[in-house]
Amino acid sequence: MKQLLIALKATLVLTLLTGVMYPLFVTGLAKVLFRDKADGSMIQANGRTVGSALIGQRFTKPEYFHGRPSAAGNDGYDASASGGSNLGPTSQKLADRVGDDVKKFRAENPSFSGAVPGDAVTASGSGLDPHLSPEAVDAQVPRVAAARGMSATALRQLVAAHTDDRQLGVLGEPRVNILKLNLALDAVGQASRPVVPKD
Repeated sequence: MKQLLIALKATLVLTLLTGVMYPLFVTGLAKVLFRDKADGSMIQANGRTVGSALIGQRFTKPEYFHGRPSAAGNDGYDASASGGSNLGPTSQKLADRVGDDVKKFRAENPSFSGAVPGDAVTASGSGLDPHLSPEAVDAQVPRVAAARGMSATALRQLVAAHTDDRQLGVLGEPRVNILKLNLALDAVGQASRPVVPKD
């Protein structure tokens, strides 16, 4: 009985320390030192939250840049169902899906004649990646410029201004956050409606 009481006390103390006090301390410290990141890197537009810089969204209108496909959840970009399709490189289902996405990409961007960038037609491991490569974004420039009635040159300058370089100059690849870029497009004043409706 004595050993059982000692075990229960140890369990209670460790639960309070590691399950309550430590998480509260770390969360409080993060909110003080990294307030924006600790709250989910939320993005505000027109006085309301429109999304997170860390989670992609589906854009389908021609006046917006479209992100990469997502296998997270039934409709994609479901943060509660984060994950890839788990289809391997020999999967016919994956080959068919990518083939369909290539056709869709070419149909949406008829003036683009080069090789379709891989990230424009493949989902990320999490299914939530908010970024595209500059090449995948540039392939969409003619469509977005025509839909917005602006020059491709001006649009490419806006894209360049929203392209993030490699972290510390060596980690990762250059990338463009699609939500931030689409918000910047609306801020230019060319769109008839705000970016928040994603369809």
